[in-house]
Amino acid sequence: MPAKVDPNEIKVLTLRTTGGEIAASSSLAPKIGPLGLSPKKVGEDIARTTSAWKGLRITVKVLIFLLYCIKSANHYQLTIQNRQATVSIEPSASSLIVKALKEPPRDRKKEKNIKHSKSIPLEDIVDIARQMRYKSLAKDLQGTVKEMLGTADSVGCLVDGQRPKVISTAIEAGEIQVFDE
Repeated sequence: MPAKVDPNEIKVLTLRTTGGEIAASSSLAPKIGPLGLSPKKVGEDIARTTSAWKGLRITVKVLIFLLYCIKSANHYQLTIQNRQATVSIEPSASSLIVKALKEPPRDRKKEKNIKHSKSIPLEDIVDIARQMRYKSLAKDLQGTVKEMLGTADSVGCLVDGQRPKVISTAIEAGEIQVFDE
């Protein structure tokens, strides 16, 4: 028989899911079921919150507070109080870049191996770097921008009509300035 749930304990669940789709109840049930929550309802809440990220793989953080309700200014959060659920999204750099491409949503089961050949302005890359700054190990924003350019290169898109490696070398050479604000 499983141990009783401590009502003051904070549970954190991190799930990787496709935006806009209902998460599989079979993967949620072993984690959420012992807390007395319905996996189907939590899956519907995840689908509702991630509808802006339709078709993209994103990380969803589920924070479970059985008696307390804490809100964060930086992220959406999944807070459970009185068996109610709220969802938090932690997008990755690649999902932010693909979203910045403004491509139409695709059916991931039918369309495979998508080539992202559009171009993103450098300002969008800098904005994404500012959003991802808290996760980065770089000293300054310039290093984080270079990390995002590497991610854009792996996604396969262009930045200002050029390969991201060209922009990264221009930043290293001092031809392009990135300022912390």
